[in-house]
Amino acid sequence: MLLRSLLITVSALTLSACAVGPDFVAPTPPVTASGPFLSTKAGVTSTAAADAEWWRLYKDPVLDGLVADALAANTDVRVAVARIAKARASLREVRGDRLPSTSLSAGATYGRVSEGQVPAGADRTGWQVDAGLTVGYEVDLFGRVSRGIEAARGDVAAAEADADAVRVTVAAETARAYADAASAAERLGVAERIVALLDKSVALTARRAEVGLTTKLDTARIAALRDQRRADIPAIAAERDAALFRLATLTGRAPAELPQIAAARTTTLRLDQPIPVGDGAALLARRPDVAAAERRLAASTARIGVATSDLYPKVTLGASVGQTSSGLGDLFGGGPLRWLLGPLINWNFLNQEGARARIAGAEADTQVSLATFDGTVLRALEETETALSSYAHQLDRRTALQAARDQAETAVKITRAQQREGAIDGLVALDAERTFAEAEASLALADARIADAQVDLFRALGGRWNRS
Repeated sequence: MLLRSLLITVSALTLSACAVGPDFVAPTPPVTASGPFLSTKAGVTSTAAADAEWWRLYKDPVLDGLVADALAANTDVRVAVARIAKARASLREVRGDRLPSTSLSAGATYGRVSEGQVPAGADRTGWQVDAGLTVGYEVDLFGRVSRGIEAARGDVAAAEADADAVRVTVAAETARAYADAASAAERLGVAERIVALLDKSVALTARRAEVGLTTKLDTARIAALRDQRRADIPAIAAERDAALFRLATLTGRAPAELPQIAAARTTTLRLDQPIPVGDGAALLARRPDVAAAERRLAASTARIGVATSDLYPKVTLGASVGQTSSGLGDLFGGGPLRWLLGPLINWNFLNQEGARARIAGAEADTQVSLATFDGTVLRALEETETALSSYAHQLDRRTALQAARDQAETAVKITRAQQREGAIDGLVALDAERTFAEAEASLALADARIADAQVDLFRALGGRWNRS
C-alpha cells in the first residue's frame, strides 16, 4: 500500500512538473537575406538549387574518387567525427539523470564488543556483516534534467553541423589542390611551348646575324627573353608538386602514396554550364556553420533553464533496504530487515545569489550565441556574394586576356614574317615575342584563377551530407 501511494505521488509530481527558463525560438535572419543574390550574372550562374556534390559538375572521375577518399580518410574529418561521438556520450550521461540512481553496499568486520552489548554468556568476539540497497530518484519538478538534456542535444547537433562544415572545407580544398596541380601542369606546358617558340626565334635571328642582316645584339636579346621564360618552368613545377603533396595530405595519404592518376591531368578544370546557386534562403538553410550557430544558441537557451532550476527545491525520492547479521550465513537467513522510504528536499532559499549569478552568466552566454549566429549569417552572405562577384569578374578578365592573346599571336606572326624578309629590326621582333609570351602566360594563369574562384564559390554555397 505504501509503495502504491509512493508511485501515485511520483506520477502526480512528474505530470505537474514544468521546465523553468525560456523556451528556444529560432532567430529570424533579415528579410533581405532570403532573396536572390546581388552578384548573379546570366550565363555564369543560374537560380537552380545548388548541387551538394558540386565537384561532379566537372565530370572528372579522378576528382570524384579523390573527394570520396578525402571525406573518408581526412584527419580533420576524423577529428570532427570523434567530437560528435564525445557529444553523444555527454548526452547519454545527462539522460542518465532521468533514471533512478542505485547503490549497493556491503561490509564485514571482525572484532570484540563490550560485555554490556551482548546477552550474558554470548560470544563477544566474531564477524559482523552488513548489506544494503539504496535507490534514489530525482523528481524533475522544475526541468533541471529536461533542460540539461535539451542543452546536450543542442551540443550534439552543433557537433554534427561542425563536422559537415569540415566536410565542406575538405571537399573544397581537395578540389582546389587537384585543380591547382592540373592548372600548373597546363601552365607548365604553355611555358615550354613559349620557350620552344623563342628557341626558333633565336635560331632565325642567329642565321640572319651570320649573313649580316642583323646584329648579334638582337640574337642576345631574344636569347635573354627565352632564358627568362625558361626560368619560369622550375617555379611552376614546384607549384605543381606542392599541390600534389597537399592533395595527398587531404586524402589521408603520405606524398609517396598518392596514386599516379591524380597527377595525370594536364588541363585546367573547366565547367560547361552555369553554376547553380539558388537564393539566400536556400543558402542559410544549407550552410552548416549557420546550423551549428543556431544549435549552440538553442543549447545556451536551455542552460538558462538549468541555472534557473537552482532557485527551486530539488526533490529526491529515496528508499533503502538492508540487514545486519553476526555472520555471513545469517545474512540471508530471513532475519529482520531494516528499510527506509521517503522524500528528500534540498532547497537553498536563504542565499540565492550564487544561483542568480549563474542565471545571469547563462543569459550572457545566450547573448553571445545570438550575436555569433547573426554574425555567421552575415558572413555566409558576404562570402557568397564575394565569391559570385569574383568569379564573374575573373571570367570577364579572361575574355579580355583571350582577346589580347589572339592579337599578340597575330602580331608575332606578322613580325616573324617581316623579320624573315628583313623589313623590321630586331627590337620590333623582340617586343612582339615578349608581348606574345606574356599574353600566353597571363591567359593560362587566368584559367587557374577561374578554377580557384569556382572552388571558392562552391565552398561558400555549402553542401548537404548524409550522416551515418
